[in-house]
Amino acid sequence: MFIDVLTIFPEMVDLVTGWSILKRAIDRGLVTIRAVNIRDFAADRHRTTDDTPYGGGPGMVMKPEPVVGAIEYAKGTRPGRVILLSPQGERFTQAKARALSGENHLILVCGRYEGIDERIRAFVDEEISIGDYVLTGGELPAFVVIDAVVRLLPGVLGNEASTEEESFAGGLLEYPQYTRPSVFRNLPVPEVLLSGHHAKIQAWRKEMALKRTKKRHPALYARYLREKEGAGHDG
Repeated sequence: MFIDVLTIFPEMVDLVTGWSILKRAIDRGLVTIRAVNIRDFAADRHRTTDDTPYGGGPGMVMKPEPVVGAIEYAKGTRPGRVILLSPQGERFTQAKARALSGENHLILVCGRYEGIDERIRAFVDEEISIGDYVLTGGELPAFVVIDAVVRLLPGVLGNEASTEEESFAGGLLEYPQYTRPSVFRNLPVPEVLLSGHHAKIQAWRKEMALKRTKKRHPALYARYLREKEGAGHDG
């Protein structure tokens, strides 16, 4: 996979991609992540990427020329899906991460300031939001998308089964996990996990996942029940 991050702060990309799973994925050739500096496509000698909004109002708006120029540059190297990180976009989910992991080239556009010139949206395939709040720029949401997507690529985690039992993977939050010691400050590991009885362990994990999802994420739990009921009708 190839990922372009279009930003006016390309140094941020190096900071995030130089660690842990992302770095290992890059070193092993499973993904290439490139920072594209939007300022390089500005038309003036000051490399201006923003201006005051027509009609007045607070803040500055990102100009269309440098942003679209950066998009066209990224698409010119190889065909790709252009995604604008925006609070107005579709809510990012695990299902969306899995869908994007099937793409060959992602072009992530990071806005700044008060917003972007509306005409930039004509050059974007979709918009993604990581939540109902406003950040100072699209870089942090872009890094969230990158991390969630790259870890789903074949070979990145080593054990492909590890992504199948995570939260949201099967429509539920993940069950509780434990490791050594078996008792920590009078808090024991549930006996079923020490039993070696795999069928009982799987049943316990499913029960705990259901209970945890119902308590902590009622909307997700309700959706899980609806989908399960729908699958039953289809059968």
